[in-house]
Order: sequence, then structure tokens, then C-alpha cells
Amino acid sequence: MDGLQDEARQVDEGAAQQAQGASAQVSGEGAAGGGAGGEKAAAAADEGVARARADYEAALAERDAKIAELEGEIAEAAKTAEAAERLRAEMDELRRKGDEERVGFELQIAGTRNVKAARALLSDYDNDIEKLKAAEPWLFGAGVAAPARAGATGLPNAGAATDEGARMRRWRRIAGIDDEEE
Repeated sequence: MDGLQDEARQVDEGAAQQAQGASAQVSGEGAAGGGAGGEKAAAAADEGVARARADYEAALAERDAKIAELEGEIAEAAKTAEAAERLRAEMDELRRKGDEERVGFELQIAGTRNVKAARALLSDYDNDIEKLKAAEPWLFGAGVAAPARAGATGLPNAGAATDEGARMRRWRRIAGIDDEEE
């Protein structure tokens, strides 16, 4: 933006020099030639001033356009900075959640009985699961719980439907005994 200000200053100085040159011409011609030459010089001076003014206004318009462009770039950079900050915050949140999940998983692998309670006590032991396990053994089981034994006891399941009646009817039919004879 300083370059634009310098350019505008140069245009102003050029216009002033042209105006001074035109005034000097008018003075010199007025003293030497009379009234008609003086009018030409005044018209030329006015034309030079008008050209300098037009150049100055063009430089100002160019400067204003450049300022607007830079303001747009600044606004875009601010939006980008805001977006970058928002993404950083989101990334930090994801990292935090990832760390929490990792700690929970490590506690489960270590055989904790209650992950929430172990996580609450973990900060007291410098977030070291082995220190927590040594200091609070009650919080940890002997590993994965053994599955309940499964097997037959020889007794029918409680509440299970039995087919005793159907079996007896079958044997009676095979034996030739009618159900109604009894």
C-alpha cells in the first residue's frame, strides 16, 4: 500500500510541476508576446492541469481498487484462520477422545473389573496402569472371567416340556395295548 501512496505523491508532484511550468510559460509569453499568446498558454496550462488531475484520479482509483482487493484478501485470510482454528479445536477433541478410548481399552486388557472406577483412580498413579494394578489389586480380576460350566446333569431342564406321554403311547401301540384298556 506504501507503493500506491508513493505513486499518488509522484502524480501530485508531477501535476504541480506541470502547473508551474505552464505558469512560467504564460508569464514569459505575456511579457514577450502580448494577450493572444497568453491565452494559448493559459489553455495549455489548464489542459496540463486537467491531464494531471485525470492521472491523479486514475492513480487514486487504482489505489482504492488495490485497497479493496487487499481487504478482500485479509477477510479471506481471516476466514481461513477461523476455519483453521476450528479444525484445530476439532482435531484436539478427537485426540482427547482417542486417548480416552485407548486408556479404556488398555484398562480392559489389564483385566479391570470397573473401567470407570479405574479411570478415576488412574490419575493418582501418573496414568500408569501397572502402578494402579499394584496399588489397587481389588480393582483388577484374574483376567477374563472363566465361562460358566455347561454340561448335562441327567435331569430334564426346569420348565422344559417332556414327551413322556407320547413315548408311552408309542410303546403301547408297538406292544399292541390299546390306551383305553387300562
